[in-house]
Amino acid sequence: MTAVTDFPTQRSAQLTAGAKAALITVIVGAVCLALEGIAPWLVKWPAAWELPATQWVGAFLDWFLNLIKPAMRLFSDMMTYPMNWANYVLGNTPWPILIGIVTALGWYLGGLPMAALGFLGLSFVLASGYWAESMNTLALVAVSVPVALILGGGIGILANEVPRVKSFVQAVLDVMQTVPTFAYLTPLLLLFGFGPVVGLIASAIYAAPPMARNVMLGLERVEPEIKEAAIMSGGTRFQQLFQVEIPAAATQIMVGVNQCLMAALSMVIIAAVIGGFNDIGWEVLLTMRKAQFGESLMAGLVIVVFAVVIDRMSGTLATERKRYDGRVVWAILGFAVLFTAAFAAWLPNPSELTLLDPMAEALDSGLTAFTQANGPWLDALKNNSLFYVLLPLRIGLDQAVLPFTWGFQWTSGMSFGLFAAGAGIALLMAWRGRLTGGLIVLILIGMLETGIANLPWPFVLTGAAALGWVAGGWRLAALCVGLLCTILVSGLWERALLSLYLSGAAVFSCAVAGGLIGLASAVWEPVWKVVRPICDMLQTIPLFVFLIPVLMVFQIGEFSAFLAICAYAIVPMIRYTRHGLVNTPDEMMEAAISSGATEWQIMRDVRAPYAAPTILLGLNQTILYAFAMLVIAALIGTTGLGQSIYLALGQADVGLGISAGAAMAILALIADRIVQGFAEERRAALGL
Repeated sequence: MTAVTDFPTQRSAQLTAGAKAALITVIVGAVCLALEGIAPWLVKWPAAWELPATQWVGAFLDWFLNLIKPAMRLFSDMMTYPMNWANYVLGNTPWPILIGIVTALGWYLGGLPMAALGFLGLSFVLASGYWAESMNTLALVAVSVPVALILGGGIGILANEVPRVKSFVQAVLDVMQTVPTFAYLTPLLLLFGFGPVVGLIASAIYAAPPMARNVMLGLERVEPEIKEAAIMSGGTRFQQLFQVEIPAAATQIMVGVNQCLMAALSMVIIAAVIGGFNDIGWEVLLTMRKAQFGESLMAGLVIVVFAVVIDRMSGTLATERKRYDGRVVWAILGFAVLFTAAFAAWLPNPSELTLLDPMAEALDSGLTAFTQANGPWLDALKNNSLFYVLLPLRIGLDQAVLPFTWGFQWTSGMSFGLFAAGAGIALLMAWRGRLTGGLIVLILIGMLETGIANLPWPFVLTGAAALGWVAGGWRLAALCVGLLCTILVSGLWERALLSLYLSGAAVFSCAVAGGLIGLASAVWEPVWKVVRPICDMLQTIPLFVFLIPVLMVFQIGEFSAFLAICAYAIVPMIRYTRHGLVNTPDEMMEAAISSGATEWQIMRDVRAPYAAPTILLGLNQTILYAFAMLVIAALIGTTGLGQSIYLALGQADVGLGISAGAAMAILALIADRIVQGFAEERRAALGL
């Protein structure tokens, strides 16, 4: 009798933090649904309760930007000189000499393979007919990168030398990492007007944080013995920093240079949206708008070539110390000069070359033929994905299930049956000792029935607080609720939920598909040999280019945006999943093998649990990548905050642009902190 009496007490004492958080979320959701008819404000935040935050932000920024506009316009005028010089040098240097310089640099850094990459890459650019536009893009990169290196390096050194500002700098860098790229452009547009200077300055601002982070990381990792030796030698702090610590951190700092270059190139392409400058980014945008997909893809491939060449050469400069014979470098340069001098009168104008025009025309005609021949099943794939997957996630089964799509009308009885089935599954799982899992199933069923865009705001706040509390305690929970409340009262809540829906669907798809590909790559090495170069290519392609292939096949629409986001965000999930699974400590593997475990048991009970923190880090990166791509995807048909940012850019509405950008940054920041909290919990559980 005593045992029977004590049993409920023991079970309640075993209620975990996750179960408590899920139970509270379920109760709040049930209350909101039950009171929806008599208290509609529990579902939709009343417009009368919204604050004109967008107008306030716009008014303040208009005042502030007008205050500093004279100084900024002076700075803009100053930056036109180096930009014009760079344009003049790159635009008037004969193309054989530029190809020779890049080939010689490739040889010096990486030998014959790197030299061949540089030669073939620039030869492709030459043959494409986009040489002049490409040189204009390189001129912007050539001017913006030194500015970003100086700015980022200075911030990193300041944070290292003044510990009191380090946490503030890290917080600012976190925010800059999560703010969408288009949000940078709106205030810059008001300050500097249209033109290439906007792209230059936006590129420098966007590329500075990677440099600052790597400088901070490199200086932190300098061995204490090296620092002590510098102190004991009697050097001043200036000498210690610039003669000892920075050289010791050179490898990590050069990684920052590599990331800075790639970020600058990506942002220069994006800035073409408002620059109207005759560069390769503008060419991509122009041909996309004209539906000239062959020419658009060709211009996109030019961007990819530049990205790959810059990434490989700067990456080799950062990680490899071996340098190749300097005599070959001079021989290549000498041959380029002699070739130019000998054939100067016969060198063709690179802008008039049409060697690849037949390929672009063939791509256009081939695409037309492909879409005409396969139009029915492409439309079926697109429509089925929209009507049976994305739309129910967005607005819920109760609104998405209609006779003309599903063949029947969703009724309240079906909703009751769905919730009853969910409750039954939850009770069964609770009876088997999986209460948290059962409650999560019930929550997911409720979200599917209601739709992410129609979720009651108390439910969202409670769910975010519950996740934050489980992942990082009450401070993270309070941070999540506080940040979400700023979106709620600003009038951007509905658009934020739409962004959350599309990015969440993309992240879930990337987590499943990327996790499976990463698992296959970890188990079978031949798979990784195929997947790795694809991942390398996807990571070097600027965001803009991801829009071209999906637009070519599926045209404008939410499904195209979804595919573009998935293509960009899946790579971290693949890489981190494989990395975590293949780096299980040898002693753990030996213990599992000696105990007689099968390959499946080793994967399930040893490798996967140990890899969990690394996989969660990959999920974290996937979330950030998805939010970054969400704004770019607004160009081809998304709703929500991304569309608001893009519209604000076209209307020069700095208040809406900054507010919507801040709202998207808040969503990304909350997801980042929650996933990091779970990763830290797993590391602590594993004793790492």
